[in-house]
Amino acid sequence: MKRVEYVIEPTKNKKKRNIIIVLLLIVILVCALLLTRFLVKKSNAAETLNQEIAEAKEEGEAKKEITIEKNMDVLDIKNILNENTKDVETKTLVVDEMDLDYTTVYRENPELPQGQLKTIQEGVDGAQQVIVVKSYLGNEYIGEERVTSRVIKGTIDKIVEIGTGSGTYTYTPEVGDKLYVTPSSLTLRKAANNKSDKVCVLKQNDEVRLVEVTGEWYKVKFDSFLGYAQANCFTAKNPNAVGDFKDGVEYSKEELLASLDIDMDLNKPSGFTLEQFKKVLSGNKDDKKHVIEDNAEYFYYAEKQYNINGIYLAAMAIHEGGWGTSKIAQDKKNLFGYGAYDSNPYGGAFDFETYSEGIDLVARVLVKHYLNEKGTKIYDGETATGKYYNGPNLKGVNTRYASDKNWANATFKWMKYLYERL
Repeated sequence: MKRVEYVIEPTKNKKKRNIIIVLLLIVILVCALLLTRFLVKKSNAAETLNQEIAEAKEEGEAKKEITIEKNMDVLDIKNILNENTKDVETKTLVVDEMDLDYTTVYRENPELPQGQLKTIQEGVDGAQQVIVVKSYLGNEYIGEERVTSRVIKGTIDKIVEIGTGSGTYTYTPEVGDKLYVTPSSLTLRKAANNKSDKVCVLKQNDEVRLVEVTGEWYKVKFDSFLGYAQANCFTAKNPNAVGDFKDGVEYSKEELLASLDIDMDLNKPSGFTLEQFKKVLSGNKDDKKHVIEDNAEYFYYAEKQYNINGIYLAAMAIHEGGWGTSKIAQDKKNLFGYGAYDSNPYGGAFDFETYSEGIDLVARVLVKHYLNEKGTKIYDGETATGKYYNGPNLKGVNTRYASDKNWANATFKWMKYLYERL
């Protein structure tokens, strides 16, 4: 029997195993080297970053200190406030108590000489609470608007009779003359002022004795009482009641034109006679509804009573009311848009029973608040408030009366037109 034996040779496998181990060691070594290099690089980067942050912080603090130090040298709080507020528009709400001006009712009386005025009832102002919004651009006042008003105390109308007869009235009462009361009720006062204390109350046709003439006021004696009342509240027996009537001196066209200037004082009479008022305010083609023509005399009466240029007043009515054709003029007989405010012009504008009421009231408002300095003696023994006074001329009135900067020029255009129609 043949025997076969197999011998296993381990040398080849052992060699293969050794190669694998060597390769593993090499891989481990390479990984270790790479890891070490990565960690070193990361450490260096972190150190560099920290250094850069520290340097940036140090540099930033230095710049901040320099900037603060520099700003401290030029800091001007007043200029900063002015620069930041000069273009800011602000509004303030003001609640004010103001006079509510009475209206004047005119009645024709053919038994009086033409042009004579006779007061039948004294006017008494009321009071109103007015809410006004005032606007400012920075510190500069730019305008105001009346939002609403509430009547606190009602007014009493002034009633004036106008002579339309053919007689004259050239008689001037003198001290010692007998005079007669024309209103149904007349208050004598301690001083020539409507707000002065009451002395006594007279009734129509009471006879008094003239003691002193003080402007538009008479000091009179009634029984044992001495007191003041407005001159046109009295009449006298006039022995010269026949003949032609002329209202003072009649100046020529050249003389009146010589006084015309945009800077002329408006708190003085124009010098026009009643006939001259009617002449220049009649027959104008733009007066399509004859509103100005039909009320010409009331501009004259306003001038006579309140010491205001009546031609200026007429020019203002023409400009504001479009010769009486505006909706407010037609619907409310308000030639001046009086009482209108920007947010609701039509609703705010006053209603008048007649055009003459509006003419009379606006004349008094202008004299009392716009044309005279505070404390100036004006009509009815009153003194001007000067509330909106910036000069007694068109430019002065323009400052607070109208937001339109061209208002003075536009009104003067009509004044010039009327003066040249003489």
